[in-house]
Amino acid sequence: MLEWSKTWVSNVAGEIAIVFALAIWVTSLPRVRRKMFEVFLYTHHLYILYIFFYVLHVGVGYFCMIIPGIFLFVIDRYLRLLQSRQHAKLDSARLLPCGTAELNFSKTPGLIYNPTSILFINVPSVSKLQWHPFTITSNCDMEADKLSIIVKSDGSWSQKLYKELSSSLDRLEVSVEGPYGPSSSHFLRHDLLVMVSGGSGIAPFISIIREILFRSTKQKTRVPAILLICAFRNSADLTMLELLLPISVNPTEISHDVQLQIEAYITREKGHPNIDYNAQNSTRTVWFNPDPLDSPIFASIGPNSWLWLGAIISSSFVMFLFLLGIVTRYYIYPIDHNTDEIYQFSYRCLWDIFLVCVCIFTVASIGFLWQKKENMKKIQNLQMGSSTASPKPVDRELESFPKQCLLQATNVHYGARPDLKKILFECKASDVGVLVCGPKKMRHEIARICSSGLANNLHFEVISFNW
Repeated sequence: MLEWSKTWVSNVAGEIAIVFALAIWVTSLPRVRRKMFEVFLYTHHLYILYIFFYVLHVGVGYFCMIIPGIFLFVIDRYLRLLQSRQHAKLDSARLLPCGTAELNFSKTPGLIYNPTSILFINVPSVSKLQWHPFTITSNCDMEADKLSIIVKSDGSWSQKLYKELSSSLDRLEVSVEGPYGPSSSHFLRHDLLVMVSGGSGIAPFISIIREILFRSTKQKTRVPAILLICAFRNSADLTMLELLLPISVNPTEISHDVQLQIEAYITREKGHPNIDYNAQNSTRTVWFNPDPLDSPIFASIGPNSWLWLGAIISSSFVMFLFLLGIVTRYYIYPIDHNTDEIYQFSYRCLWDIFLVCVCIFTVASIGFLWQKKENMKKIQNLQMGSSTASPKPVDRELESFPKQCLLQATNVHYGARPDLKKILFECKASDVGVLVCGPKKMRHEIARICSSGLANNLHFEVISFNW
């Protein structure tokens, strides 16, 4: 049990691997994961030690069986690490009175993503270790050089971030990973799109609405009608509807062919409050002065990411086989056959692990730095043709223009919850896409309605952020 054999598998390495695996398994139990998420998250980083000792235990033969998966996983993690080491250029933030902030980053025009994509962000001034995913609300075509996310201050991390943004900051240091998301905008195939949200669940629907607004400007492009049903606790949350349109886009330039109807429900207030939207506590925009070393968000391996990723995988694997052949032929083989010694079993495994890491780190770093250099050239060319002056705050009259435009399409219901069954059954379009993002109870209710068989035109899809 305690033997570390030089010529065969190591029992000690296997026992150590089991200990790490048990720690990962115990913290994965639902009760532990939900009540102590950070313990669950940080414990799972023990997978590195688990794989290391597992390979030492099973040997080179079994390692070769799992090496394709190891290769893909290490390449993905290393590319994400390279991207996360960069500081993103944060230009501005829109602060809403409901405790929600919209962060606006610079991005390269070549960065393409689809609606409902997410972006992981890390703010060292709030927490150096925590990374949080947020839905991207901007449209990569409508806003070619901007990427936006919204953060609702529900938890301790987001509340600290909102306080940071509300203070007199000249610059906020932010690192990002992503974006990650779906490969297509399949929701455009429907005749009517019914989107039901609860609270901050409206975030993915903002990106979908902006995509539809952009598509509507193209000739001979059919877009679905939109019915947005959103439930909020307080009337202050209604200001989140202002985020449906970006400040940088003039609402008069948007096609009027889009059929947009918004039904907003305020569940905890029974009367219309007297709100002065021109007061100082209304939506305000904070502009930052980014550091010259902060870089716009860019695709880590370029616009042709699949080609570059294929090249990195294939070339690093060929390089691994080549180096492994050299080490085996000119170092391990002479010891096994020209001396009385047998090359230690564990050392063979260490050579394989070392060469895998060296090949991946070398090839992926070259690919990443090459793409970064190309992106920096494009950014410099764009900056030469634009003004180098600091951005000026948006005129309050222009800032309120989107809100005035949306008020005409919005009906607000106080002290009530949406009758989802009645609303969905009254949809007479032949093909109705039903998207929901909100509390578990809401998702299950809509799923039961759509699967009841009483209406054949409803097609259900859920957007959930439960981990």
